[in-house]
Amino acid sequence: MDEVLKAKQRFSIIGNSPALIAAIERAVKVAPIDLSVLVTGESGAGKEFFPKIIHAYGARKHKKYIAVNCGAIPEGTIDSELFGHEKGSFTGAITSRKGYFEEADGGTIFLDEVAELPLTTQARLLRVLESGEFLKVGSSTVQKTDIRVVAATNVDLLKAVAKGKFREDLYYRLSTVVIDVPSLHDRGDDIVLLARKFAADFSEKYLTAPISFSEEARRAMKLYRWPGNVRQLKNIIEQLALFNAGEEISRRVMLEALPLDHSAASSLVASSHDISYETEREMLWQLVYALKQELAELKAKVDKADPSPADSRSRHAATQSLIKYEPPVAESAGIEDVVAVPTLEESERDAVAAALRRNGGNKKKTAEQLNISQRTLYRKIHELGLDLDEGSEREPNED
Repeated sequence: MDEVLKAKQRFSIIGNSPALIAAIERAVKVAPIDLSVLVTGESGAGKEFFPKIIHAYGARKHKKYIAVNCGAIPEGTIDSELFGHEKGSFTGAITSRKGYFEEADGGTIFLDEVAELPLTTQARLLRVLESGEFLKVGSSTVQKTDIRVVAATNVDLLKAVAKGKFREDLYYRLSTVVIDVPSLHDRGDDIVLLARKFAADFSEKYLTAPISFSEEARRAMKLYRWPGNVRQLKNIIEQLALFNAGEEISRRVMLEALPLDHSAASSLVASSHDISYETEREMLWQLVYALKQELAELKAKVDKADPSPADSRSRHAATQSLIKYEPPVAESAGIEDVVAVPTLEESERDAVAAALRRNGGNKKKTAEQLNISQRTLYRKIHELGLDLDEGSEREPNED
């Protein structure tokens, strides 16, 4: 465990989630053993730290470390970049050139986005892994290299193998040891730790007053799916540090900074099979709070209106029916501080029923608005004993 802490400090890795600690521990343990390693994880999750740990804690630490982004090199030049070429081997080859495998002889080479390699290059890489031999482009002379390969990908390589896009024998050569890097959404409180670190860094970089985060903003950050992982979080915090310097970031400001298009909005929580009871309850409380704000605004508009005597009574009655419900959420107080609040089940029942009424009883639209699956909505309907057909309009093709 001491080595894990040292590795975190050395490479400035922020976070204490069990999955992250397990990945670092695995990298530290495999480092002294000269095996190929495959690092898997979503794009932007921080996979690039792990080959550095493996190199730094291995026997090759005093030799070269070269990182190659396979997805950034054109297919026509990737073989030349990796294995070198001889003079005149192709148009533009005016001199001989060493490739990365020759340059890094004795050291470590990190192949990022290894799934992007063409099949012909995969065959060359397999030969290096099996025998340490390679041929320069345009040469018939076999050369030897002693190198450790660490590869990384955000692609499911077994699916790529099944589709014929990745060699099965190369997959098993690369994946002698696999290190799975957790996505940011799965790291819990690490999200807030990283946000604070980035906020402090950008405050120092841009010489601005530091920002802080309200409890609701922190909760929103932990609920968000973060499809771009740490890279996306860093970008969002940089924007907030610039344009909201010196402020406490509220939940509203945080949500405005997040890309809430259709796909991202649905990612405020994980996919439907990952939704927990706690997450559902959080979403419903947020909906209740939003409803309270909408009703307050509506009441203010009605109070300012000047209805004629003829319809004053009917408008007053309609207004009272709309504002009769008072949600138990207060911005400046916790739930337990509010006197005579309804139970959680009652609040959920009212919130779900209100959403169904707004959508004319349409379950699909209601589930989308509540950010829950239709299966979860039907379960809630059953658990809360809602009579949904009475007074609601059903669509002909409604699920």
